[in-house]
Amino acid sequence: MNPDNQNRSRQKILLPSSDRDLLNQCIIETFRSSAPGGQHVNTVNSAVRLKHQSGIIVTSQESRSQHRNKTVCLKKLREEAEKRNYTPAKRIPTKKSRAVKQRQLDKKKIQSGKKKMRQKPGQDDEH
Repeated sequence: MNPDNQNRSRQKILLPSSDRDLLNQCIIETFRSSAPGGQHVNTVNSAVRLKHQSGIIVTSQESRSQHRNKTVCLKKLREEAEKRNYTPAKRIPTKKSRAVKQRQLDKKKIQSGKKKMRQKPGQDDEH
């Protein structure tokens, strides 16, 4: 990935709050749907594909209504933009406290003591 693509992917995608303004920023394509709905779906261009200028492409062919599919596309577009704008919080590495380290060492000593008790007598020197 070149640096231009990295910078572009890090930029926030700003979407207008009104659906009308958002539709003005998109290229709208309609096509025949393959969703349920019988003959009506097969004869009418009811499926919608929105291509936003940021590069996000969403489609909807869930409904027989082109208007409803357009509304679903706008919702999907907003969700995708929100998902791409999310940046996880930077992790700050932490150290274990001295008390935690000491507790772990104490548990190890107890465990090794148990294992030593399981050995046959006189096998300590054979390692």
